[in-house]
Amino acid sequence: ILSGGDPLSLSNARLEELGRLLAGIGHLQRLRLHTRQPVVLPDRVDDGLCGWLAALRWRPVIVLHANHANEIDDEVVRACARLRTAGATLLNQSVLLAGVNDSVETMRALVKGLLRIRVRPYYLYHADPVVGAGHLRTSLWKGMEIMESMIGHITGLAVPRFVMDAPGGGGKIPV
Repeated sequence: ILSGGDPLSLSNARLEELGRLLAGIGHLQRLRLHTRQPVVLPDRVDDGLCGWLAALRWRPVIVLHANHANEIDDEVVRACARLRTAGATLLNQSVLLAGVNDSVETMRALVKGLLRIRVRPYYLYHADPVVGAGHLRTSLWKGMEIMESMIGHITGLAVPRFVMDAPGGGGKIPV
């Protein structure tokens, strides 16, 4: 996984260098990149990036970070199409944010919009306690209510897994 910060903020040359280093790890079976760049800076999905992705020995998995259906515009649609053409599988993880996407209607619009552009909703995260961002956290109950409203009411392909990070680095826990 290339994550922590945003790997697509690196230059294409640096990504190519990382790709060569990772290709030397024989047991490595896939490369996953977590990025918000195709959503907030769709022009980042340029010929150099797509060429690098297409040349990788693995079929890359790109996990986008879209949180609201309003983020899916024509430029994002084109960026995602270019990523798919380069051989990438596209997933999305969203963070449940109070006042942003914490309503049934908003979340349904997001996951349906993602599926429409061939990006599979993967995770819906319960927001971590982050200093200065407490006003964006919802209750676990709110997330469970939203999930309940989706399961059985929209196609299962559009329903992400609702997860939270376990304390102390214990990984993701399904809620």
